[in-house]
Formats: sequence, structure tokens, C-alpha cells
Amino acid sequence: MTAAPAAGVVAPAKVEVIAGLTGCKAKIRIDADELRQGLCHTKKADYLITTFPEEKFKETWLEEARVYGGKYLVGTRWVVSVKPALLESFRAKLGGTIRELRGIGPKPGGQ
Repeated sequence: MTAAPAAGVVAPAKVEVIAGLTGCKAKIRIDADELRQGLCHTKKADYLITTFPEEKFKETWLEEARVYGGKYLVGTRWVVSVKPALLESFRAKLGGTIRELRGIGPKPGGQ
């Protein structure tokens, strides 16, 4: 299979499929009605793959994650949390968009 995201394909919302596309076998940490989350451990990084049965659950999760700030790779009904240096390489494999979430609260430096 070639680089599917170049053709506009985005990975399906299944933890195991996304994990396989990124070269790991995910250990499922959460298996609930509103989300499934798997932890991947590779030589390059540890990262979380979170999938959702509906877009509304993903948007709620992202809204709650805003408190922490950071950048995430976001697709249809899934989110990958990985260190920023790897976001582009993951996007090439999975599709999706990189979304930066602004933290809530005082900015560093007292502003």
C-alpha cells in the first residue's frame, strides 16, 4: 500500500488500525462507550491513540484537553497525542490535521 493520505484518505477510527499504521501494537487503556484509548510504545516515542464512536465525543474531548494545551493530530473520530516533532511524520501516515490547543489560565511570564 502506498501513502494513502496523499490521496486524501484518512485512517479509520479504530485504535488497532491507527497503531498498526504507525508501527506499534497498542495496549488498550480505556474501553468505554464514549471513547477507546490505546498506548503505543516505540523506540521513537510513547503516544496515545484515542478513538470515538461519534464526532461530538471527539470535540468534547478536545475541548477538555484545551486546559493542557499542546498539539494533536486530529482525524475523523480520532486523536493522536504524540510529541510535536513527530506530528508531521504521523500525519503523512494517517492523514488528519495538526491542531494546536491553547492552554487555559495565565500565560507564562505573568501575562
